[in-house]
Amino acid sequence: MSRLAARLCALRLACGVLAWVGFCLPAQAQQLWGYVDGAGVAHFADSAVDSRYLPVLPEPGQLNIRVPGKTMTGNGLLTWLDIAPEVKRLQPVLKEAEEATGVDAELLKAIITVESGFNPELVSPRGAIGLMQMTPDAADRYATKAEAQAPVEQRMRNPRLNILTGARMLADLTRRYGGVDVALAAWNAGEGNVRRAGGKMPPFEETRAHVHMVLELYWTLLQQRMQTGARQLKLVGWNEGAQPVR
Repeated sequence: MSRLAARLCALRLACGVLAWVGFCLPAQAQQLWGYVDGAGVAHFADSAVDSRYLPVLPEPGQLNIRVPGKTMTGNGLLTWLDIAPEVKRLQPVLKEAEEATGVDAELLKAIITVESGFNPELVSPRGAIGLMQMTPDAADRYATKAEAQAPVEQRMRNPRLNILTGARMLADLTRRYGGVDVALAAWNAGEGNVRRAGGKMPPFEETRAHVHMVLELYWTLLQQRMQTGARQLKLVGWNEGAQPVR
């Protein structure tokens, strides 16, 4: 398993222990915040300790995700993602991309939802194309030799090629920056801005909001296929060490 796959697996598995976590939390804790670090350790706290911490498993009705071309939020958005033909027909491609790159299919689904609302024809004012809103430069950089023979706009309007190319890019960014959150920031704000921020989240509200939306939706999608077990769990403020979950 690649390092990226291991980290994403840890994030997925961390969601599977939240029922167990519930027995350990103080009675007054009303909201759980968390993230998974580059070593695969899931960190949870009763408040946003820093910018890495996001609300963990919010109630579906509390989701506040802006989806291009869609008006639904909360339960309506999750229902649409579950039954929409344009989403269901891409499930095999999402699994193909996951197997090829190690990027979780649910993370790809969250990115596509936030970036394009599953509209393969969407072109942004800045020229980003298709489901994952790939820029032509990025699309060319992460294309295979065979894929690069076709015009970039044609490729990025092809749902399968758009997803596979985007998954390669996200896998590379995550390896280079050591975390999905910073990789998503580089995706949104550009790698140059992440480098200028010392390899961390750039201080742009738009970028922070974008990353938050993607990861909030990702957490919620993972809740729907909750699994048991986790590598390590750390509750900040309630204990000082990582707690193994068995």
